[in-house]
Amino acid sequence: MKMFDKWDVDGIEVEDPGLKGRINIEPMLAPKKSHGRHASDRFSKSEVNIVERLMNHMMGPGHRGKKHKIGSGGCGGNSSKIWKVTKEALSIIEEKEDENPIKVLVKAVENTALVEEVSSYQVGSIIKRKAVITAPQRRIDLSLRHIAQGAYSNSVGNKKNMAECLADEILAAYRGERESYAFRQRERLEREAEGAR
Repeated sequence: MKMFDKWDVDGIEVEDPGLKGRINIEPMLAPKKSHGRHASDRFSKSEVNIVERLMNHMMGPGHRGKKHKIGSGGCGGNSSKIWKVTKEALSIIEEKEDENPIKVLVKAVENTALVEEVSSYQVGSIIKRKAVITAPQRRIDLSLRHIAQGAYSNSVGNKKNMAECLADEILAAYRGERESYAFRQRERLEREAEGAR
């Protein structure tokens, strides 16, 4: 069985030891079969395919920052549209990189998954900041969220369509380039954590 009946996932391995067992790359024809049945179980997101998890984040990319300059109200509700956008983006990645796009996506998630972040806690009337190690599940969630946000914000007011922006974001994250919003976010959050140590 192949992903989208196009791409074989045999031989794709997660290299990051912290993310092994958390990124699911089981082959499936249509990565839209969980229908939220894992939502109430703890840590069960690891059983959801990584492509489906990306599609779920694309349904509502969320706001960048607290000023809500870019709303994402028009994204939700149409899963078939997101399904087509994701499939088209993976096809673009295959054309540009001449590589299995599922492998490229997994490597992009590994490259943009931050290792530590800052946690705030209160001591008396003072709020202190402390560097903490990020849990594997949260590492993947933040990575996918930042990829979705970067692709969505690049598509607003751009001649490129959403699939092209998503493909560009995944490719930049795969190559470790600063053009990737997700890669810049990882660097920023880890720099903050280093300063809070």
